[in-house]
Amino acid sequence: MPKEHKKRGRREEQKKRKRELDDDDGASKRARKDEVESIEHGEAFQHDEAVDVTRPGQLQFYGMLDDDEQEYFKRADEMLELNQFEDAEARKLFLESVYKEADGKELKIANSQSCSRLLERLILLSSPDQLKNLFQKFSGHFLNLVQHRFASHCCEALFIHAAPVVTLELAEPQVLQTPPSSDPDTILVSMESLFIYTLAELEEHIAFLMTDRFASHVLRVLLVVLSGAPLEKENKNKSVLQSKRKEKVGIAGTERGQDWVLEKRPVPQSFLEALEKMINACASTLDSANLRLLATHPLGNPALQLLLKLELAHFGKSRAKDENSVIHKLLPDNPIAEGTESAAFINGLVYDPIGSRLLETIVESAPGKLFKSIYSEFFKERMGSLARNEIASYVAGKILERLGKDDLEEAMRQIVDQIPSLVERNRTAIVKTLIERCAARDIDTSPIKAQLEAAYSGSTGFEVTRILRVSESPADEGKPSGKHDHSPEKVHGSLLAQAMMAADGPLGDLVFDSLAKLSPELSVQLARDPTASRTLQAALTAQHATVIFRRKMIQQFYGHVGELALDPAASRVIDAIWDGTHGLAFIRERIAEELAENENSLRESFVGRAVWRNWRMDLYKRKRGDWVKQSRYTAGNDGFQSFPESNGDSSATPPHQQQHNQGHKGGKHLTAIELARQKHAAKAAEAKKCEAQAEKKAKKERRESHVSGSSGTGSSKGR
Repeated sequence: MPKEHKKRGRREEQKKRKRELDDDDGASKRARKDEVESIEHGEAFQHDEAVDVTRPGQLQFYGMLDDDEQEYFKRADEMLELNQFEDAEARKLFLESVYKEADGKELKIANSQSCSRLLERLILLSSPDQLKNLFQKFSGHFLNLVQHRFASHCCEALFIHAAPVVTLELAEPQVLQTPPSSDPDTILVSMESLFIYTLAELEEHIAFLMTDRFASHVLRVLLVVLSGAPLEKENKNKSVLQSKRKEKVGIAGTERGQDWVLEKRPVPQSFLEALEKMINACASTLDSANLRLLATHPLGNPALQLLLKLELAHFGKSRAKDENSVIHKLLPDNPIAEGTESAAFINGLVYDPIGSRLLETIVESAPGKLFKSIYSEFFKERMGSLARNEIASYVAGKILERLGKDDLEEAMRQIVDQIPSLVERNRTAIVKTLIERCAARDIDTSPIKAQLEAAYSGSTGFEVTRILRVSESPADEGKPSGKHDHSPEKVHGSLLAQAMMAADGPLGDLVFDSLAKLSPELSVQLARDPTASRTLQAALTAQHATVIFRRKMIQQFYGHVGELALDPAASRVIDAIWDGTHGLAFIRERIAEELAENENSLRESFVGRAVWRNWRMDLYKRKRGDWVKQSRYTAGNDGFQSFPESNGDSSATPPHQQQHNQGHKGGKHLTAIELARQKHAAKAAEAKKCEAQAEKKAKKERRESHVSGSSGTGSSKGR
């Protein structure tokens, strides 16, 4: 009987359809998840339809590189990244050949996922003429490029590295007088003009670009370039300018941070005029309602912060009275009182994770009169409750930085009551700021000291290990540091301890005394901890650290110096001991002896070689006398140092010295060499005294004999 004709592979087709459905569902889930994650990092926020802005058209497609071109540029990128050229001239020739090959393909390369990094590295090493040429190739296309995922990074790099060329041309106008090129179509144009043309291209769509996931970062960099403000990796406002997830594109062997360093520099007047024009365009395009929407927008908020800061910094505090300014549109009411729109706006920002950052900028940059009005109306009676909140505490910290002495004392009384609960929840950043401001304003910190001493007390009183979140179990000796806790709570604890030591008085003595009481094992463990070791470094080099404390602290490391010098974290503590032995030349020599004993292991380690170099151990090995002479000179004494701060405490002196120190007036402890010098001086003084007495006696005898002789002569004459 014939069988029914069935299509082969039907089960496989069913499985395939099922997989496609699952993939579509999974893709949609991943897309939503990626979007949420990107929003949290402030990058992939969709444009808010409620914001009325002028939107550009569709992005232009510039074509794709063929396989041979992609392969060539990938190899060129690898060679630039490794930077293994014979000399600068060889690298220069290679750059010229790459630029020649890329001629006419710059836009394709910038939009290429695999080759855009090459363009960034080329920009890092390009000459001013090459930067100008690339700038001209991009002109007319910047509106598309800044919105592109890969090309936007190229635009950032181009703006940053072209900015110093503007300053150079401003200082040396003859730079513009370039000799005519062999190309008759070459047009000589200044870098200043190229920036102005770019700005004119973007000006109409400024408000839209502020909230674009890629263009927003480029726009912020352009604003900084126009203002002449510095742009550095270590800048505390780094998050305002770039994403935390920005890929670092650099070149091996070049200066650290070369891709993101821009010094403060003079800029032409046209730049400041263009900056003011951009700010006015943004303020005129968006009304108060739209500007306030940007305050809670993950991408619009950093751009708005930067606009506000530049507006008040470059165009004067009087801008707050200008009805067309950004600050006036955000806070139009005068006075700002409860029940007004400005009051509702401020109260809405205090506890908002994104909006609070704008409020910090307002508090930091607002004119004095406006700040005092906002503080007295909204925050004066609420400093304690603000300090308790995880988000509002950052606003409170900015407020503390601007308060006068009287207002700061009142704020301190409110915040001090909250210290126990703040310590319990590991929110010590506001306490650190309070200590720093009280020290700057010369305010008594005794109430803070009492609360912190109670909050971090243990079986032996105040315990610094509780602040640093280090367990009491000693670390295994000889083992390199492994995984450590880098939590924000631990970092904030270390910063709090450093702020306490920077404050003169009993507050700093809490940390110093606790560190001095640590066992050698626990001291070594702190030195190995990457976070806690920073506290040790600060303690050894602190301005208010006494000689007695530094001596006790350094002696805890005797016998462990060699192994600590090989640890990435502890090696910095060994470096800090050099400055910590000021006035303690003999201890510095003792540490150098231990380093010399571990010479072989130190020379085999990268970290150890750095310690060996910082301690000038090559000089110590070759010419020890010269090293000792220089060391004692830089240590501030010519030999061993006494410790007058000990005030007769025999525990501050080793046992072998105590037997020599008994009976000295005032309990001053003297070292062996000082005792020998004292005895020698006493003998010399006694000998001098005896000599003086003998000479005096001889003079007296001569005088008496002279008198008696004179009287005898006179008697005979008289007779």
